[in-house]
Amino acid sequence: MKRPSTSAKRAFGVATVVIVAAGAGFLWMQSKGSDDGLLRLYGNVDIREVQLAFRQPGRVAQMAFDEGDAVTAGARMATLDAQPYLEALAAADAAMRVAQAELAKLRRGLRPQEVAQTREAVNKALAVAGDTERNFRRQSSLLASGASSQRTVDAARAAHEQAVAAVKSAQAALSQATEGYRKEDIAAGEARLAAAEAARAQAATALADAELFAPSAGTVIARVREPGSMVASQSTVYSLSLDAPVYVRAYVGEPDLGRIAPGTQVRVRTDSSVKVYRGQIGFVSPRAEFTPKTVETTDLRTDLVYRLRIVVEDADSALRQGMPVTVEVDSPPAAATRPEGS
Repeated sequence: MKRPSTSAKRAFGVATVVIVAAGAGFLWMQSKGSDDGLLRLYGNVDIREVQLAFRQPGRVAQMAFDEGDAVTAGARMATLDAQPYLEALAAADAAMRVAQAELAKLRRGLRPQEVAQTREAVNKALAVAGDTERNFRRQSSLLASGASSQRTVDAARAAHEQAVAAVKSAQAALSQATEGYRKEDIAAGEARLAAAEAARAQAATALADAELFAPSAGTVIARVREPGSMVASQSTVYSLSLDAPVYVRAYVGEPDLGRIAPGTQVRVRTDSSVKVYRGQIGFVSPRAEFTPKTVETTDLRTDLVYRLRIVVEDADSALRQGMPVTVEVDSPPAAATRPEGS
């Protein structure tokens, strides 16, 4: 077998060097945005998800959506058996009405009939006191002549003193009935009514929490429970992927920070579609970090980068969670990048 000549080996080596150099040059041009003046960043679609759960425990009565269903903001997605909460609300209503009646009674005071009754009690006590006073005087006058004993006089005096005390007690009861209840009693009644109203509001809130509504438009990505299941409070029932906002999480190296700023308009491209999405840089992290291994960049993975959050303005269903994207940023005008004094 004839061996290649020296000139042939030299020609093959030169061709290999040229190919390697061309490939390296191509990769370098790609990493620098080629000669089109673009800054290309790489990242992933970031769509927010919500774990929907009831705030109250209970038995699931209805699940209105399945996985993959689109829901609108405010749509009723699931309900609990509301009977226990209806009964609790009825009990709270009754307790509140009792507190309202008690407070109204305190504010109005006694009925006219009760006031009249206490007034008659005063008159009765006065009559008894007058009778006992006359008896005491009679017995005292008979004591000197021996017609009455000291024991009888002492008993008449005690009966008169008791009658006088009964008059004072009846007069105090009449004064209370006329003036009404004390301010402290009314304040306590008002506090009991406020507590009953708060308990009623809590029962109404618990009843309202037996229904689960979508916080915003989105797509159901997981249906965790089924009708008849017992769920605890804060136990996930649905996982909902929100339609908006849709973000792109990307990273930029420190040398390129001067080419971006919050509010900068960008273009977002995916590998699965020719559509170009419009985006706007909404956040630039003030803290540097190492490039995540999940991000494909043309720089070394050990380089420090800054995280960006890009809001996609015309997002559609083609953008999915975690999808890799390319972000293109136009170069600023030359006057804006030229150093001062140049």
